[in-house]
Amino acid sequence: MAMRQSLAIVLGALAAGVAVFAGAFFVSQRLCASRLANPADDLAWLRQEFRLREGELARIRELHEGYLPKCREMCQSITAKRREVDQALIGEAIITAAIEQKVMELCELRARCQLQMLRHFAEVSQVMPPEQGKRYLTEMQRLTLGLHEQIEQSMSGAAGHSHGHE
Repeated sequence: MAMRQSLAIVLGALAAGVAVFAGAFFVSQRLCASRLANPADDLAWLRQEFRLREGELARIRELHEGYLPKCREMCQSITAKRREVDQALIGEAIITAAIEQKVMELCELRARCQLQMLRHFAEVSQVMPPEQGKRYLTEMQRLTLGLHEQIEQSMSGAAGHSHGHE
């Protein structure tokens, strides 16, 4: 019974980690797609979508440039930890305490990344006109948190599944 609980915790943590990663991936893909549409200005989509003035865009650009090194560092940490987890899982039929610890560390890094993103989006939203900032922040929160919620709902009894209740 304890082994089943441990496995359920690890699988839940993995699902949460995958959800956070997928959400971050989706946000980054959306930003990259808009960047490809106008490679000379990676924030042009923001100006267009939220009808920003030059001064607002200039301040957002400063925030964006300040955030990018933090984002890169967090992504590198997550990638390194993911490699550790992958290596620990090779050939293992049992989830050991060491594997559990590595998975939890990976989940913690992903959660810190998600919080860092949310803080950045909140800061950017404050530079925008109030209604546009609110709309921007709502959308960024939806993209950052939404996929995780969808997975939770699909795995809960509310969605008609009996996962984990054998």
